[in-house]
Amino acid sequence: MDHLKIRDYLLSKPEAWEDFPFYPDVAVMKVKNKMFATLSPASSKNSDPNDATPDDNFYRINLKCDPHEAVQLRDVFESVVAGYHMNKKHWNTIILNGEVPMGELQRMIDNSYALVLKSMTKAERRSLETAYSEEELYGDLSYK
Repeated sequence: MDHLKIRDYLLSKPEAWEDFPFYPDVAVMKVKNKMFATLSPASSKNSDPNDATPDDNFYRINLKCDPHEAVQLRDVFESVVAGYHMNKKHWNTIILNGEVPMGELQRMIDNSYALVLKSMTKAERRSLETAYSEEELYGDLSYK
């Protein structure tokens, strides 16, 4: 799966921007300084080559998720696991190996973005809600 298409979709969200606070190869996608996704290559310079798996060749994305849905997605897709270096109750890591269809990935991204918007103060959300339509911000989701 093309990680650049995923990156483009992440950055297409209203006022989304990319930061690199952890490592130069780990992109953190934010809105209003709040993280809604990370995108990174799977292999790390510190990885033990003897522990390599086929999934080490794929990019990974971390996305915020409702705790119930997070578990359901892990049950449905082998490439969806508990969030790596994240709160495992609220974040999933998706291995971009092609198992999860692009439409489902976009829905997960929209969901993560909407959950982060929901956690903002009314004042933070208001500036977004006056500049963008509800559909642009929340898509088909009802998190407002």
